[in-house]
Amino acid sequence: MRLKAHWFKPEQPRSAEQRASAIAFIVWRVARQMLDRMRKAGFDIDVGPPYFAFMREVLVFLVQCADRIAYARRAGDERAAFTTALVLRIADFFEENEGDLLGPAEAGSPGYRERFIDLFNELSAHYAEFGYGADGPDFAFRRYLGTRIEPLLPEKDRRWVLDQVMDIEAPEAVALVERGMDGVFSTEKRARRASALGAD
Repeated sequence: MRLKAHWFKPEQPRSAEQRASAIAFIVWRVARQMLDRMRKAGFDIDVGPPYFAFMREVLVFLVQCADRIAYARRAGDERAAFTTALVLRIADFFEENEGDLLGPAEAGSPGYRERFIDLFNELSAHYAEFGYGADGPDFAFRRYLGTRIEPLLPEKDRRWVLDQVMDIEAPEAVALVERGMDGVFSTEKRARRASALGAD
């Protein structure tokens, strides 16, 4: 998957909100790709509520990973501002996409935006117990994602989902997010590509 993760002028200062907006687009695409890959692997994730339930779980996981990566690059208030802005921007995506497909949320129940924010807040304390090192999220971190996705799938798929998520999908998704974070947080100019006329 190709990622556009470099600023036109990377040396210019960027706010936490600007970085978060760029990463929100990347993690949304990564989550969509993960869903598509699991469908191709034979897992049934239907269009409609199951689709968005899956996306919510994966995006909470990916935001937790992005937060850990941001911690390695920016400490204190900037990290908190980045993660807050990231959560709110992804919540906006849910409001737009889920609302377009499923219609307005039922009267008296939380809106699609609030559902994502509530889930993120609920699971943050759980994910905080897990480690994130040079190799990415640890075994427990990835396993927790698998256990969250497992009940969302049909019974026939539940036997295989932990292995698929932990060993294949989560590492691939996290690698893409790390690559995107590297680009969005970089302040170095990109090397110029050789022109089509000058390249051998």
